[in-house]
Amino acid sequence: MRIIIAPDSFKECLTAIQVATAISEGIRRVVPEAEIISIPVADGGEGTVEAIVAATGGKMIITPSVDALNRPVLSFFGVLGDGKTAVIEMASASGIEMLTPEERNPFITSTFGTGLLIKAAIEAGFTQIILAIGGSATNDGGAGMAQALGFGLLDKNRKSIGPGGGSLGKLHSIEHSHVHPLLKKAKITVASDVRNPLLGHSGATRVYGPQKGATPEMLETLEFNMAHYSQILQQEFKVDIAEIPGTGAAGGLGAGLMAFCRAEMGSGFELINKLTHLEDHIQQASMVFTAEGKIDSQTAFGKTISGVAQLAKKYHVPVIALAGMFKDDLTELYNQGVTSVFAIGNEPMSLGESKARAKELLSSTSERIMRVVVNSHQNIIKL
Repeated sequence: MRIIIAPDSFKECLTAIQVATAISEGIRRVVPEAEIISIPVADGGEGTVEAIVAATGGKMIITPSVDALNRPVLSFFGVLGDGKTAVIEMASASGIEMLTPEERNPFITSTFGTGLLIKAAIEAGFTQIILAIGGSATNDGGAGMAQALGFGLLDKNRKSIGPGGGSLGKLHSIEHSHVHPLLKKAKITVASDVRNPLLGHSGATRVYGPQKGATPEMLETLEFNMAHYSQILQQEFKVDIAEIPGTGAAGGLGAGLMAFCRAEMGSGFELINKLTHLEDHIQQASMVFTAEGKIDSQTAFGKTISGVAQLAKKYHVPVIALAGMFKDDLTELYNQGVTSVFAIGNEPMSLGESKARAKELLSSTSERIMRVVVNSHQNIIKL
C-alpha cells in the first residue's frame, strides 16, 4: 500500500511537516509496512519555504529582519536544491502569527521586514526569487517593502510617509534615486493562490482586513487610502493593477510587488506541485491524506486541499481530508475529488486545547481511519 501525505500547516499550531509526521504515525500503527511518502504542501503561506527547501534538498539562511511592527526579529530565506533560487516567506517577517491579537492593527503594520528579506537575498547574489506571500499581518499595499528596497514614498511636503495602511492616503510622489541597484536584476515570482483584486468588496481590505484587526470604521479609511495608493502607482508605473487577480493578496503586497519589483504572479500550489513532483507521486498512490486547520466553503477555491484533490481525481485515487474543524456545504470539495472530510476533535474542547493537542488528535484520527480502510479491504477480499 502506497500512501501519500500532502498536508498544509495548521495555522498557529503545526507546520506542514509536523502535520505530515503526525498523520504518518497514526497510519503506521495500523499498517506498519505501508510505503508512506510525505510531501508537506503550502499554498504560499506560512510553512512554504520549509516545504520547498525540504522537497528540493535545499538549505535555510538565517538573516535579521523586523516584524510587522518594526521590531527586530531573526528571520530566514531558503535556497532551493539547485543553489540558484532563493525562496522567501513574507510570513516569517510580516506575518500575522508573529503578533498577538491585541497587537494586530493594519493602520500601522508594515511589510518593511519583507523588503529586508528581498534585500538580503539579492545582496547574497540571487537573481531568481520566489516570494510566498500568505499569512500577512499587513494592509499597506507593499509600501513598507518598497521603502526597505530604497523607494522614497513621499507626502506633499517631500517627507517619507509612515508605516501601515493608515498612511497610504498621504502618499503624493515616489522617489527612485535610492532604489537598491541589484533589484533590477532580480526576477521575482509571487507564490500565492489568493485571487482577490486590490480594491472593492472582494479586495484586500474588505475581505482580509477584519482578521488583521480592522474595525468597520477602519475598513472605510483603509479602502479609501488603498484606492489613492493605487492611483499613484498607476501614474508612476503606467500599470492599472487594481483589478488584476491576486493583487489583493497579503494586504495588497501582490500589487506592490508587481509595481515596484515587476514581479509575476504564480500559483503557490502549482509551484509546490512542480518542485516536489507531487502529481507523479499521487498517480502511483493507493490513497492520499491531506489536511488543513479549517475546512469550509472557501477551501475549494485555491487552497491546498482543493489542489491535492483535483490531482488525485485525475487518477481515481481516494483522498481523505483532515481538519481541526469544518463547516459549510462541502459539495464542491467532494466534486473536486475529496472522498471524505474528518474533524480531528473527538470530544468538546476549547480552541486552545485543540491546538495544544493537534499532533495527538491527528495521529489518533488517522489511525481510526486506517482501521476502517484495512477492515473494509479485508472484508471485500473475503466476499
